[in-house]
Amino acid sequence: MVWIRFSFFFCVICIILSSAVEAGTIKVLILDDMFRDIPKKDEVMEKMGKLRGDLLVNGTHYLGDIEVWKGQTGMYLINELPLEEYIKNVISSEVGANWDMEALKVQAVISRTYALYQKKQNNSMNYDLTSSVLHQVYKGSTVDARVSYAVMNTEGEVLLYEGKLVEAFYHSTSGGKTEDPEEVFGKSYPYLKPVESNCDISPYWIWERKIPVEEIEKSLNIPGIREIRISSMTSTDRVKTVDITHSGGTKTVKATELRKLLGWSRLPSTNFVLSRDNGTIVFDGKGYGHGVGLCQWSALQMAKDGMNYREILSYFYPGTTLQIYENR
Repeated sequence: MVWIRFSFFFCVICIILSSAVEAGTIKVLILDDMFRDIPKKDEVMEKMGKLRGDLLVNGTHYLGDIEVWKGQTGMYLINELPLEEYIKNVISSEVGANWDMEALKVQAVISRTYALYQKKQNNSMNYDLTSSVLHQVYKGSTVDARVSYAVMNTEGEVLLYEGKLVEAFYHSTSGGKTEDPEEVFGKSYPYLKPVESNCDISPYWIWERKIPVEEIEKSLNIPGIREIRISSMTSTDRVKTVDITHSGGTKTVKATELRKLLGWSRLPSTNFVLSRDNGTIVFDGKGYGHGVGLCQWSALQMAKDGMNYREILSYFYPGTTLQIYENR
């Protein structure tokens, strides 16, 4: 056993040499408290080296290879590892390992489908997707035995529509009904239609956020806010736009943009009503996430009610087929 140590920007990586990464891999751009930036589309990057083994980066273990790239403004780390190992780790990060087995299988299929779709779309880039909520959460090697079983029993299975990988959007909690993707992404999909979903077991079924006006002004770069009111709704009764009256007039802001600027967890969803309490805007809402595609907590409830993973996937992605994807 050989240990190799090196450091940059106070980052220490410990490497245990191991066998080469097997065929069918995925490349993940690591984003954490230290590595926060995403390379710009036209950014010139230089490959500094490649490390192989069981890697410790900022206290997190990563399997496979890590490529170290130098960009115009900093360093980037790209973790390449076997696809099925990546799926295990995503499930451990996205949902609880103690969830019903059928719900874990559901997550395995949609995470695999999502990853392969991104890989196909981004084949000209140095990485396939990121480790953050921009794509799907990946926190390194945290595999559980039940999760491994779920992945093994769905190995290679993906969702296809008319023979092509679907863009398998999913989110935590719908709040009662999933969203039309056109309202969020400006694009419609034949296999993504709003459906009723029971997710009242989710901790985000109902929530409240009290956000000071000053915080909203700073996040949106709009000084002198006097009033915020809902100006339009989506087809599923989520907030589409808000009108913000300020010292310079009135500005209409998309609710999806408002959520992005305030922070995904600060404003869990666009399914809310507004009120004002002196210098604070009170958001009373339901759900967590963009609301498109599969609702994870609804999938858990459906599994508890006796539905299998195939039935759950068919409900949230109508018209799709579940098949083994050969070209991984």
